[in-house]
Amino acid sequence: MRWLVALALVCASGAFALVPDSKIAELPAEVRATLALIRAGGPYPHSQDGRTFQNREKLLPQRERGYYREYTVKTPGAKDRGARRIVGGRCGEHGCVEYFYTEDHYRSFRRIIE
Repeated sequence: MRWLVALALVCASGAFALVPDSKIAELPAEVRATLALIRAGGPYPHSQDGRTFQNREKLLPQRERGYYREYTVKTPGAKDRGARRIVGGRCGEHGCVEYFYTEDHYRSFRRIIE
């Protein structure tokens, strides 16, 4: 039934998708490890972690610039950062208000439910 949440909405100002929900226990262990790092405020393994995610793909709800931050999720076997990321919304000192996970480098997202 969660797939119903993933129906895409298209409007004149661009497209965005209502992303499906995933319970944190359903996601890879590396996602949980990255969430723990975000909540601890780092240290992060990559210099790009914590930078602004601009949502150019318009798959996440539109928010003001700087609302979203991106963090690398370790991809076993990858020689680089890999394709997996967590994008957090309204991130501050003690984590983020909302989290999204992509395993395909921003082609799709799932909202993380804890």
